[in-house]
Amino acid sequence: MIIDSADLDVKSAYKLLIGSVIPRPIAWVSTLSTEGVGNLAPISFFTVVGRKPPRISLSFQPRSDGATLKDSFVNIRDTGEFVTNMATLPQIEGLNRSAFEFEPDVDEFDAVGLEKVPSEAVRPPRIKGAPIAFECTVEHIFSAPDGLNNAVWGNVVRFYIRDDLYVGGRIDFGAIAPVGRLAAEYTLVNNAFGTPLDPEVIKEHSERRMERLDQKDTYYSPIDTPHWSPSGSTTSLD
Repeated sequence: MIIDSADLDVKSAYKLLIGSVIPRPIAWVSTLSTEGVGNLAPISFFTVVGRKPPRISLSFQPRSDGATLKDSFVNIRDTGEFVTNMATLPQIEGLNRSAFEFEPDVDEFDAVGLEKVPSEAVRPPRIKGAPIAFECTVEHIFSAPDGLNNAVWGNVVRFYIRDDLYVGGRIDFGAIAPVGRLAAEYTLVNNAFGTPLDPEVIKEHSERRMERLDQKDTYYSPIDTPHWSPSGSTTSLD
């Protein structure tokens, strides 16, 4: 099938993008408003864009109403600081709940039951229990003409790495249980390999469907539910 992107509305294009760019790492972003209210947001349009200085990027869409900026972006824009925490399986429920669109005056750490840990170099706190976190300051903000879609480049000024994961200058990622994004769902990264692989192993894993860990139907997708929106947020805490 060939699809002309000019024929797609925002929702249709978003479905194709998030179902095709997989798996996506999740930046679990913690920020503070100018009034000091804590905010959390899982952002899966996230990647590394530089090494010296170490730099990451986050891309923000508007809230589910399509017309209002997300609190996390507003906080980053207004304060120039944020923390990117690693998303892992032990905290998946808190991660998922933090995608709910709370009102700006709600401290989301309290709302989803997570504890704050003071950062070393920026005001926003880290998430207690996150095995890795980047304390960041804003380098640049890129805004689309509509002003609603924005990308942030942030310089990592401090790395927090749990002691047991720091091995000779590298990360022992096999001990983390990282979680990524598949369309509107999650995936547990629980295997690793180098090449070449045995052809039988390739055949075995290429010809079978991905395993579901939640006992839902084979073809289930949150995209087909009324709580999903093309914003990366959810309108439900369930």
